[in-house]
Amino acid sequence: MVEQSDRAPLLDWEELPPAGPTAAFPSPEKENASEPSPANPRALGSTAPGTGWSTSPGGAANVAAVVSGDTSFTGAVVHTGPGWDAQNPKGDLAFPDWEGVSTKDHRAAEWEEKDQIVAVFVVTFDTRSGNMVEWCLPQDINLDGVEFKSMASGSHRITSDFIYFRKGCYFGLACFANMPVESELERGARMKSVGILSPSYTLLYRYMHFLENQVRHQLQCPGQYSPLEAFYEDKKALLPPAGNGLITTCPTSAWGATLNRCMHPEMKITHPAGCMSQFIRFFGEQIMVLWKFALLRRRILIFSPPPIGVVCYRVYCCCCLANVSLPGVGVAVPEFRPFFYINVADITTLETELSYVACTTEKIFEEKKELYDVYVDNQNVRTHRESLQAMLRINSADREKYRKLSEQRQMLLYSQEVDGDCTSSEEDLFILFFMEQNNRIFQTLSEVAGSADPTLTTDHVRAMGLDPQGDRGFLVDLLELYGIDAMLVIDNPCCP
Repeated sequence: MVEQSDRAPLLDWEELPPAGPTAAFPSPEKENASEPSPANPRALGSTAPGTGWSTSPGGAANVAAVVSGDTSFTGAVVHTGPGWDAQNPKGDLAFPDWEGVSTKDHRAAEWEEKDQIVAVFVVTFDTRSGNMVEWCLPQDINLDGVEFKSMASGSHRITSDFIYFRKGCYFGLACFANMPVESELERGARMKSVGILSPSYTLLYRYMHFLENQVRHQLQCPGQYSPLEAFYEDKKALLPPAGNGLITTCPTSAWGATLNRCMHPEMKITHPAGCMSQFIRFFGEQIMVLWKFALLRRRILIFSPPPIGVVCYRVYCCCCLANVSLPGVGVAVPEFRPFFYINVADITTLETELSYVACTTEKIFEEKKELYDVYVDNQNVRTHRESLQAMLRINSADREKYRKLSEQRQMLLYSQEVDGDCTSSEEDLFILFFMEQNNRIFQTLSEVAGSADPTLTTDHVRAMGLDPQGDRGFLVDLLELYGIDAMLVIDNPCCP
């Protein structure tokens, strides 16, 4: 387990340097549903497409891209790590080298995302009033509901946690701590959370260490807000006049050139390996089930008792499964929106959402089946929708994809250990594995739909890495959702 750093003093919110090379996974026995809250979690970001849902700087990766002048990501990607072959089997996709990127895009790679902190706040638990915002800046900002988002239900049973959440068009990060006190008025425990809001969640990780220090400071010295005031004055956002909070954190010209840093951020949970690797190890072959539901933009709800911080990372990882870098794909489908932590106060909002992935500590959501399509409890993925039941079954093509993913990971780890090659990480491999798989599917579907005979055959399905029988329902839903004009002629096997 990563030890808690005491590198920074109380008032130091200096950005932490990039992490070193990732280490191998811990034994599977140590991974369970109630993993301890990370001592020094680092980053959270997303490559999910859509306006306002941005990416984040991360570790170096062997990735290159060329972009057009519009706001959509149109570049293809190539990964040169061990065991990786990003080429489409048909050789149709172009994967340019870094040398092909213009000088303008090289300059764009030096662009840094700016601080956009729109609020800082302290939430406390009052034995008579419950959760309440005790202090905030600016004082006129609407923080209704933040007192419940930043202190998860059930947190009184743990000593510390961190929580990512959404508040309207903003994202929040809060650090929670619970300290025993000899006070009858406080019933023997003092609980607080210190948090921030931003239009993007990709840089919130920079302030994790500061927030952890500050929540301990607030527990020990309640009412001393001067460090938070200084922090807000230093980091407060300069929002555009429109005030809609949707800030594109990467300029259009920088999308491709910064892909090697924006593909995914550094992440730490309880060990040096990143969260995507731990996510896939945690779910095993079930990751392929989540992958299909993510591509179909289903409403996915993940339940876990506190601590909830690690589960917020699983929300992020689910979004990464649906990445597609082909131009125009997914423009007309619902956006796969990360909601992170939710509670009963979010029910009204979720009733109108067509697609999302979220996590909760409140078991009551399990009964509200109208709010979700897929329910994840520990490693158990299930759905109450009859039309989706078949997708819960792992088929031969799913096992083959998982086998290839595991092989590539082993080759990467071997290369890192024997050759000292640290230019690629497990996160690069996993994220690009699913992006290449998604690109292959949509490339094939696009070619078939544009041909003289727009008929999907068994050979087409196998070329996409899918099972002609086991994935038939998945393909039918995919064609309908994405509006692809192709006909699937594979019939279900006859039953005796």
